[in-house]
Formats: sequence, C-alpha cells, structure tokens
Amino acid sequence: MNEQPVRNDFDLSTPGGRVKAYLDYLWKDHAYLRLGFSNAHWISEELVRTNQPWPHQLALWKARGIKTVINLRGGFDASFHALEKDACDRLGLTMVDFTITSREVPSVQRVLGAKRLFETIEYPALMHCKSGADRAGIMSVLYMHFRKGKTIREAMDQLHLRYLHIKQGKTGVLDYTFERYLEEGEPAGMSFLEWVQSPMYDPPGMKAKFRSQMIGSLVTERLLRRE
Repeated sequence: MNEQPVRNDFDLSTPGGRVKAYLDYLWKDHAYLRLGFSNAHWISEELVRTNQPWPHQLALWKARGIKTVINLRGGFDASFHALEKDACDRLGLTMVDFTITSREVPSVQRVLGAKRLFETIEYPALMHCKSGADRAGIMSVLYMHFRKGKTIREAMDQLHLRYLHIKQGKTGVLDYTFERYLEEGEPAGMSFLEWVQSPMYDPPGMKAKFRSQMIGSLVTERLLRRE
C-alpha cells in the first residue's frame, strides 16, 4: 500500500540528526500543538482516528493494542514521516502510507484504493492526517460505508465539527462529494460505488462547481493553516 519510495532527508542514526528532525517536526509541523491534544476518537471497536501522533504517543497506542498505523498525509521527505516510520519500526507497528487530499474530490482510484485498504489491513488500526479533521474525516466516511455497512448519509457524520472539520471552508469539498451522491446517485438507485464508477462522477467538474464560503476559508486557510 506504500505508494512510492520513501526519501530519507532526516538521518535519525545520529543524535544530531535526530535532534534536527525533532526541531523541524516541533516547529514546521506545529507538533507543539499536539503534545497534549490528539483529537483521538474510536469510531469503531477496531479503528481510531487521530491527528499526527508523536513517537511517544505511538508507543501508548501500541500498548492499547494498535497494530497498523495509516498515514494519510504523504510527506515522504518530511520530519514527521521519518520520525513516525522510525517509531513504527522500533515498536513493531505496520505503517501504511495512503495519501489523500482535503481540498479535492477524490479520484475513482482513491475511492477504490480506500475500499481495498480497509479490506486488507490488520486491525486494530490508527488512522491519522495532520489535524485529524478533514482527511481522517473523509476516510472515516469511506470506512464506515465500505467496512461497517453504513449508508453514506449515516457515515457523513464523520465529517463533523466535533472532529474539528469545518464544512464552510475549502475542505467542504469533501462534504460536497457525498452530497452530490445523495442528490444524483441515490435517487437513481445507484450504490455509492456504482455512482463513483459511472460517468456521473466527474471530480474536476465537481470541484469547479463547488464554492467555499469565505468565512470558513479564512478559518481553515489563515488561522488553522490546514493542509
């Protein structure tokens, strides 16, 4: 499931290299904000969604039974990825990279890939993006639908303010994706998967039609600086 060779721009084999990685992670990735806040929610008995975990937090999750860690951010040359991969290797956790974006209608390949992911990973699992709000949100919708059999209408509850997801900003394109299905696919008697694989599903056209509200965009883009 790893999508490309992982670059190693941070050498963790030396004390100096490890310090460099942690300093970069602390400031450039805003990791100081996550020291005491993980935005963690068990959405089923086998899957927890969180924000980007620190290595010591991964150890705590391992102690709670987690076997697989799903990174939704990509970031193959970033300090967070180097530290996360190193921690998973040391702890015996399986790390899976499944990159998805928070401001795009997911491609057909992304949707099908998410379905395969949830069918093949070892549980219990932890799934994270940077904030645990948007990319973790859309993937939680797909998890609840494909693995737990929830309707899209029911599963959309995973895109909610309680998880810090803000629908009114550019990240509202995620909600819009599922709303289009409820407007077009469901009335036509199509399953979500059938709709996604039909000519009705047009990610570029859907994104072009989507318009975010300026207040929400200000919060997500300027204040929270979401990816």
